[in-house]
Amino acid sequence: MTSKHRKKTSFSLSFSVFEEPLQFAVVLLMTVLFIFGHTIGILLSIYVFLTPVYSFIVIYLVWTYCFDLKTPAKGGRRSETFRKLKSWEYFRDYFPARLIKTKRLDPKRNYILGYHPHGIMCAGAWVNFATEATGFSNLFPGIKSHLLTLTLMFKFPFWRDFVMAGGVCDVSKESIRHIVTKKGTGNAAVIAIGGAAESLDARPGSYTLTLKNRKGFVRMALQTGAYLVPVFSFGENELFNQVSNPRGSRLRAFQNKLMKILSFAPPLFFGRGILPKIIGIVPYRRPVCTVVGAPIPVKRAVANPSPQQVNRLHKKYVQGLINLFDEQKHRYGLPRSVKLRIV
Repeated sequence: MTSKHRKKTSFSLSFSVFEEPLQFAVVLLMTVLFIFGHTIGILLSIYVFLTPVYSFIVIYLVWTYCFDLKTPAKGGRRSETFRKLKSWEYFRDYFPARLIKTKRLDPKRNYILGYHPHGIMCAGAWVNFATEATGFSNLFPGIKSHLLTLTLMFKFPFWRDFVMAGGVCDVSKESIRHIVTKKGTGNAAVIAIGGAAESLDARPGSYTLTLKNRKGFVRMALQTGAYLVPVFSFGENELFNQVSNPRGSRLRAFQNKLMKILSFAPPLFFGRGILPKIIGIVPYRRPVCTVVGAPIPVKRAVANPSPQQVNRLHKKYVQGLINLFDEQKHRYGLPRSVKLRIV
C-alpha cells in the first residue's frame, strides 16, 4: 500500500468515527426544533429586539406579518440548497431511512400523496419529502414534493422560514388547491392524513390509522383532478414509545380535549437519551422505509362532488393503502397476519 493510499484510508477511518455522533447530533437538533421550534423563534425575536440591531427584527416582523403571511398557502418558499444540505444525510443514516418507489408518477399530472402513519414527529415524511436525502427527485423525476403541515406552524417567526425552505406549505384547502392547480403540473401535495389524532396511537407495533372519516383530501382530489397516491412508512411508529392511553381512557379523553383547543395533539412520548439506555426525547435508531404506492386516477375535476363520489373514491384509496401494506409488509419484518386497523 502506497503512502498516499495509507493516508486516504487513515482519513476515512478517522472520519467514520464521527459519523454516529454527527447523526445523533442532527437528529437531536431536529427533535428539539420539532418540539420547541416555535418557542425558539419567539424567544430569538425578543432577544434580537433587545439588542442594538433591533431594527432588523422590526423590519422582519413587519414584512412577515404584513406581506408574507399568505406565502405558505401560495406554494411556500422552497430552497433546493436547503433540501440538499449534508446534514439531512446524517439525519437519514441515523435510522436509517429509505424511500421506495413502486410505480412511476407521470410529471404531466399533479398528485395528493397520503402519508401513513403520522407517528410522533413525521420523521419519515420530513426526510423523504422535505429534503433530498433519500433521492425523491431522482426516483420521481419531474415531480416536486410539498409536505403540508398545520397553518399554525407558520405563525411563528424564523421557524416558519426554516420549514418553508424544505418546500413545506400549510395544509389548508387554499394551499392544496394552489399546489395542484396553480403551479403547472408535476406537483405533489404530501399530507399526513391521520394528523394529530393519529399521533395518539403512535407506538411500536401499532398499525391503527385515523382514516375512516377523513375525506377532505378525497374531495380536494375530485375538485382539482389530482391523482391520489397512498404512502406507507414502515417503522415510523417504532421511533418512540408512548404512555398507555387506550381509547376510552381518561388520559385519552383529556388529550382529545386538549387537541380540540390547541389544534395539535399532546402525546406523552419518550425515546432514547444521550446514552442509549437512558430515556429521553430522541427517536430510537430504527429503520424507516417509506413506500410510495400506485396512483389512483381521478378521471376529471368535479366542482361539487357528491357524497357518493367522495365515498367511492375514498373506498378506492383505503383499499389501495391496505393492498400496499399487505404487499409490502413481509419485506420489513412483519408477519402476514398483521393487518391495518382503520378507525
